[in-house]
Amino acid sequence: MAAVQGGQVDAVEEKDIKTEPSNDGCGNNNANDGRLLSTSPGSSSSTGSNKSTAGAPEDQQTLLAVLQFLRKNKLSESVEILRREAGLPEDSLDLKGGDSSGAGSGGAAGSVDLEGGDASSLLSRVTSSSSAVAQAPTKAAGEDQPDVNVVLSAYSQQGDPPLYQVYYSGLKRFIESVLDCHRAELSQVFYPLFVHMYLELVYNNHESEAKAFFEKFSGDQECYYADDLRVLSSLSKREHMRGNETLLDFRTSKFVLRISRDSYQLLKRHLQERQNNQIWNIIQEHLYIDIFDGMPRSKGQIDTMSGSLAGEGKREANKAKVYYGLLKEPEIELPLDDEDEEAENEEGKPKKKKPKKDSMGSKSKKQDPNAPSQTRIPLPELKDSDKLDKIMYMKEATKRIRLGPDNLPSICFYSFLNAYQGLTAVDFTDDSSLIAGGFADSTVRVWSVTPKKLRKVKSAADLNLIDKESDDVLERIMDEKTASELKVLYGHSGPVYGISFSPDRNYLLSSSEDGTVRLWSLQTFTCLVGYKGHNYPVWDTHFSPHGYYFISGGHDRVARLWATDHYQPLRMFSGHLADITSTRFHPNSNYVATGSSDRTIRLWDVLSGNCVRIFTGHKGPIHALAFSPNGKFLASGATDSRVLLWDIGHGLMIGELKGHTDTVYSLRFSRDGEILASGSMDNTVRLWNATKAFDDLETDDFTAATGHVHLQDNSQELLLGTYMSKSTPVIHLHFTRRNLLLAAGAYNP
Repeated sequence: MAAVQGGQVDAVEEKDIKTEPSNDGCGNNNANDGRLLSTSPGSSSSTGSNKSTAGAPEDQQTLLAVLQFLRKNKLSESVEILRREAGLPEDSLDLKGGDSSGAGSGGAAGSVDLEGGDASSLLSRVTSSSSAVAQAPTKAAGEDQPDVNVVLSAYSQQGDPPLYQVYYSGLKRFIESVLDCHRAELSQVFYPLFVHMYLELVYNNHESEAKAFFEKFSGDQECYYADDLRVLSSLSKREHMRGNETLLDFRTSKFVLRISRDSYQLLKRHLQERQNNQIWNIIQEHLYIDIFDGMPRSKGQIDTMSGSLAGEGKREANKAKVYYGLLKEPEIELPLDDEDEEAENEEGKPKKKKPKKDSMGSKSKKQDPNAPSQTRIPLPELKDSDKLDKIMYMKEATKRIRLGPDNLPSICFYSFLNAYQGLTAVDFTDDSSLIAGGFADSTVRVWSVTPKKLRKVKSAADLNLIDKESDDVLERIMDEKTASELKVLYGHSGPVYGISFSPDRNYLLSSSEDGTVRLWSLQTFTCLVGYKGHNYPVWDTHFSPHGYYFISGGHDRVARLWATDHYQPLRMFSGHLADITSTRFHPNSNYVATGSSDRTIRLWDVLSGNCVRIFTGHKGPIHALAFSPNGKFLASGATDSRVLLWDIGHGLMIGELKGHTDTVYSLRFSRDGEILASGSMDNTVRLWNATKAFDDLETDDFTAATGHVHLQDNSQELLLGTYMSKSTPVIHLHFTRRNLLLAAGAYNP
């Protein structure tokens, strides 16, 4: 960022500019020459400067110079207001000759000789540019009134309410008159300025002015801010602001705008020439302007990236190194099966060698340079049962169907009929043997999808009778009398919003409106732990691909990382400005992605707890996230009906898939990463060519320095198929190990 040079603020610094006046009161001329006065007119704490103005002699001289300047332009009413505000005695302005033009050196104590060099230097501190000072005396008093009011507004508690419309209209006229290439960039300023000016009016109890301001300019804002404006319009009194968290965030966090240096200089010059420090103060206090060198961005490029509650992510936020590679697979020898599909393939031997090479060889020998070290975060040891499962996985992988544009997956749709309990969440186990649903009646229901029924472990007394040395001990401990296709889990005291199976199928997580996350045993079908940490509804939870860790996020806007054997969260990820609606683990378990109602996606480092990526571009709350199997890419879906694709390494948006007509609720990559499936509330499943979307990318074209994104509008080329359900919104998708696509939702008659 550019530094402050010679008192001119060259770029809005990242540092928070506090609303309290600095120690040297109003006369501070160290770094404020370029922006008139540092105290925001709208901040209530600026009253502190009123009392101290008459304190320091230097401050008093500055103030007297301003008063002289006003009197010279026959603005006696303004002189009186300012004098009273500053608490100066009435005779403090009496000069030797009784008028401001008298030359001479022996004025009364505290008086200022306007013709003297000292006075002009004092004046230059308060007026922002010498040209304005030179022109001012030649203007008629009436013309000069707005500028003087600006100077006054910095001293008074806030700006003159009726003038807010004048300021905003003036800026609007200016931006509409600049060259097209700058207009799109500068138009980004409208929305945050509009909100802050409206809040300032409401905060200072100017209800009618605030209402008029809102009615006049709310229609000019971008359509994707409609929901925010609806909330804003309901806040018409100062008391309303206290309870609204979103609003408090808007006032305290800085709205990020990405603007080219040329456009920024234009805006700065305009505001300083007009001495419009009301707007300049808001820009400096509440906006973070991320300035880049180079060509200004087009309207299309800006629209692609904008829409979030706090503007775009800073470019700096997406520069951190992310280890997106996959961890090395553990060395497991694959036993050769005698019955290895010899009917399918006459030569049985190559068939048997292939899985070893396919699943093991390539992965285990070479370490991915982008992968984190195996020990970067502690991961659970592989148990014997996990190793058996890995072997099963490898065998299934050999029979996996290779998908592509000419070979689309079959889709098996599970419709929940008569789900009057209100189906809110669905999950499948990794091996596709179980399906679970979370319901609005506080229950979690688990079904077996295979002929194998669900059984509980026998009671302790019965277990004592079993021979523990027998080969089929795992079979004997199950109680046949409890076998059924469905088990219902009771324990939550509010609707269940998120569920997730552990990778080893022994546990199930559920999160609920009651603020808890529960861990259920799938051996006994009882609740083992209730994790309490969230104070509000928990919208989503997700197990790590390696088990043991899980993530939860909810209405309190904080995501929490847990381990199954700890009551307290291990990490808290705080930064979102609204509810966290979706959570996902990266395939290597070192990172967590969270999607939020603030319309941003954040990527968090599990080890450090830092936010390493902020992705903006969605125009509505985010409800679906999916990492590609190779860990390089992330797909996201939201209420804006779009699916966006992100390159994690470069921290940039690389694609936009349009086609759905309602909220995208679920996303899933096929096991080989060839196809992306998206499910939506519009009752359709769509299949997209993920390989083509990612292969068309020329990563050298990424101008990461400026953050320019050139997205091709190639949704139609990438769309491989659209599949309608009868009347069932798609709330979950899952690819089996052989690449069959499973979809689920509740039939909506």
